[in-house]
Order: sequence, then structure tokens, then C-alpha cells
Amino acid sequence: MVLTAAPPTLEIGNPWVNIAIFAAFVAVTLVIVLRASRSNKTAADYYAAGRNFTGPQNGTAIAGDYLSAASFLGIAGAIALNGYDGFLYSIGFLVAWLVALLLVAESLRNTGRFTMADVLSFRLRQRPVRMAAALATLAVCFFYLLAQMAGAGGLVALLLGITAPAAQYAVVAVVGLLMIFYVLVGGMKGTTWVQIVKAVLLITGAAAMTIWVLVLFGFNLSALLGAAVETAAAEGVENPEGLLEPGRQYGLSTLSRIDFLSLALALVLGTAGLPHVLTRFYTVPDGKEARRSVVWAIWLIGTFYLFTLVLGYAAGALVGPTAIRSAPGAANSAALLLAYELGGTLLLGFIAAVAFATILAVVAGLAITAATSFAHDVYASVIKRGQVAPDGEVRVARITVVVIGVVAIIGGMFAIGQNIAFLVALAFAVAASANLPTIVYSLFWRRFNTRGALWSMYGGLISCVVLIAFSPVVSGKLNPLDPTGPTLSMIKDPAVDFSWFPLDNPGIVSIPLAFLLGIIGTLTGKPEADHEQLATEMEVRSLTGAGAERASAH
Repeated sequence: MVLTAAPPTLEIGNPWVNIAIFAAFVAVTLVIVLRASRSNKTAADYYAAGRNFTGPQNGTAIAGDYLSAASFLGIAGAIALNGYDGFLYSIGFLVAWLVALLLVAESLRNTGRFTMADVLSFRLRQRPVRMAAALATLAVCFFYLLAQMAGAGGLVALLLGITAPAAQYAVVAVVGLLMIFYVLVGGMKGTTWVQIVKAVLLITGAAAMTIWVLVLFGFNLSALLGAAVETAAAEGVENPEGLLEPGRQYGLSTLSRIDFLSLALALVLGTAGLPHVLTRFYTVPDGKEARRSVVWAIWLIGTFYLFTLVLGYAAGALVGPTAIRSAPGAANSAALLLAYELGGTLLLGFIAAVAFATILAVVAGLAITAATSFAHDVYASVIKRGQVAPDGEVRVARITVVVIGVVAIIGGMFAIGQNIAFLVALAFAVAASANLPTIVYSLFWRRFNTRGALWSMYGGLISCVVLIAFSPVVSGKLNPLDPTGPTLSMIKDPAVDFSWFPLDNPGIVSIPLAFLLGIIGTLTGKPEADHEQLATEMEVRSLTGAGAERASAH
């Protein structure tokens, strides 16, 4: 890890006011978690919040889980700096929910209990399938956690006016420790209530800023877009008109166009394979409420993404690309700088605190999903072969949370400075490659067998992770504004370059490969014993929900 010299301190607002508002938000969420923890008595309480949430409640929690730091901080920054191409993140993230609604939401709830692996192992061999599903879940959660930790470092750096790398690393560590506490104490129930509160605050804050901006421009969106172009032109940005057209970021070459297709594929297909989103379907009593959850989530998420269009261009118009790029967190600071420009210290403190609560809620959801998958799928089902008491399983889940927190802290330190919307897109690529093909085949292809599932999951996971490791995301991506300075990759040293895969997002290769491997593995393998009976039973259960609570294993 290379420590670079810190640029001059940029301080906006009053750090003490920012800290006070932030502390108040953390205190409120801690109280929620502590109150929720009183009812955690069984594994179902800890993993699935007792399945007592209604569709609207769970839909709001899904929105809180899904509208992460990437949605608020990363997308606003991407739009401010790249205009139209930045808004493509919003479109991709939203359209993805239609795939989740139509393909997996209700069927997954009807056929599973706690994790995605419950569904996959229903008519396949349990131990190998659960192990593969758990590894895929841990990989997706790790990449998603990188994005949230990077957002936390940039956010608090801006709050406190610090830019020294060591100080940002300390911030990442604090976020990780808070995440560990939230999940250890509150479980899924506490995490869900934090996500509901956070979703309401985030959407309310974004709505208030959006209305404020539109009032300034007379509710004339064209005037806002024109102001963003004028500010970019005044600051000497090359081709400022390109902010209003496609291709500024992804249309400069054939390679960038392919990279865009790869990104779009990952965004649209990734949501239906995200384990922390899939886990949310088990917190409602039945498949009907799971479907209602997704409908509520689509409305809330879609409304929020419309706000990001206004906020992104407003940041470009009122703050300017130069100030955004020079701020701690760079593009990730655009929404916060806009809040300060609009409402000064108090609005900045409120929006920053909401953003920080966003990060805490999302990392808590990711951590409990990863811990549940390891404890339920690996420890209880593979290692102990189902012979384990529920309290023993929960104890292992809590230990896993601590391990995940430490790994996330270390990884987050490397990810500081990356655009977090982009980092989340990598998690979507892993989810779409490792999880989605197997979920779709398990639910809709009667012939599907264990070999097909393992080939698809391991092939998609390994290909995706390897291509990411040897892509410009990790090493060798020079900054065109400063070719001799730190790179735009996770490894900041420009002398370190081991990339050979040219695309930033591997989805266009790894996702079709995973689908193909599932077909080849199935056709070259033998059907499972009693596969027709099990396939029929799973089909009935996925459509009707009959016997869903007994969907543990055959």
C-alpha cells in the first residue's frame, strides 16, 4: 500500500457541527439496534427477523439496503463529471429490479428459508452446492463492502477536512467496528429497522435538495443542464457540451463502448443475484409479500434515481468539476459539496450524516448476509451435516461477522479514492456471473443438475474475479491529468502494472461464460436421483409457496 503525500486541507463547514450531527445519527441507530436485539431468540430471528415484516416495510428496507453510498455519492459524482454517461448507472441499477421482480423474488421466497443456497440445494446435492454458493456470496459481499468502505473514507475526510491517507484509513476502521457491533447485537431485525430509517431520511434529504435546486433554476431542467455546461466551459473542461450527450466516458473508443456494454450487462443482471438483496425476501411471511416488497422498492428506488439526475448536474453547475476533483473523495464528494453550497454547514452536516448512516446500514446488511451464508451453509450444513443447535449456528455467524469486518477494513483501505458507483458495478458483475445463472436454471430448468450448478458458479466466480484482478481497476490505469502521479487503480504506484485484461468491468465475458458452463455441465452430467419428482415439487413450491417453511433440504 503506497502512502501519497496529502494535498492541502480542504475544509467546508464546521467540523464540530458535522461531528455532532453525525454522532446524533449514530446514537439513534444504536438505540434502534439495541431495542431490536431484545427479540432475537432463535436463528430465524437473527437471520430473517422472525419473518414478521410486511411488504411495504421490507420494500423500504430493500430500498435502504440498495440505495448505498454508490447510489447517493458515487452516481451524483459520476453525473457531475461525466454527465449523461454517469446517469447510465442510475438507469442500470433501476432496470435491474424488473429482472428481480419477474424472475426471482416470489419464487425465491417460496423455495428457501435463510439463504440463496437453500434454493439451489433443494433438488441438487447439498454439500458441494452450498459450499459453492457460500463462496460466491462471500465474494460478492467483499466487493460490495469495498465500495462502502471507500465511500466512508472520502465522506468523513470531507466532514473533518482531512486528506492524509492514514486518517482516512482510521475512518475506514471505525466504520468497520461500528458495522461489527450493529450486526453482532441487532441481527437482521436491527439491521432492517436501521435500513428503513435510513431509506426514509436519504430519500427525504435527496428530495429536499432536488426541490431546492429546481427552485433556484425556476423548475427549468434545461436551464440547469445549460448551467452545468457553462460552468464546465468556464473551468476549461474539454468538450463541455459532451456532458449532455452519450459517449463522454464510454464512447471515446471501441474499447470503451465494449466496456459500457459490459457494465450495462452487469448492472441489469446483477441485482437478481445479489445475496444481501435476496436475503431480504426471507424477512417477509410469504411469496406474496416478497413480490409487494419489490414493487415498493422499485417505486422508492426509481424516485430516488430521478433525484440523482438533478443533484449530479447541480453539483456540476454550482460547485464545478475542478472543486469536485480536488476534494477529499473526489467524485464521491459532489453531493456533499452541493449540500454545503445550498444550505451551508447545517445542510452539509445533515446530508453527510444521512450518507454515513447509509454506509452503516448497507455494510451491516452485507455483513449479516455473508455471516448467515457461512454459518448456515458451510458450518451447519457442510461441516456439521445439519447436526448443530440453532444457538451454535448463530454463535458461528457472530464470529464470522468479526472476521468479515476485519477483511472489509483492510480491503477498504486499498479502495479509497475509487468511484464507489464503479466499485459496486464490480460486485454486480460477480453476482451476475456466480449466482444468477444457477438461480435461473434451478428455478426454471428441470434437467439442471449438480455438475451444471458447480460449473456455472465456480466458472462464473473464478473468471470474474481473475479478470478483475488483472484489469486496469487493480493496476496500471494512469491518470490522464497527471500521468506521473498516483494511478486511478487500487494500487496507486504507477510502476506496478500487471493488467492484461483491457476492460474495467468483466461482465461481458464472465456472465455469458457462466450461463454456457451451466448448460455444458448439465448436458455432460447425470441427472440427480429422483430429479423429476424433486423438480416437480420445487416447481409447485415456487409457484404456490406450499411447504415453504420445510424447504431446508431433501
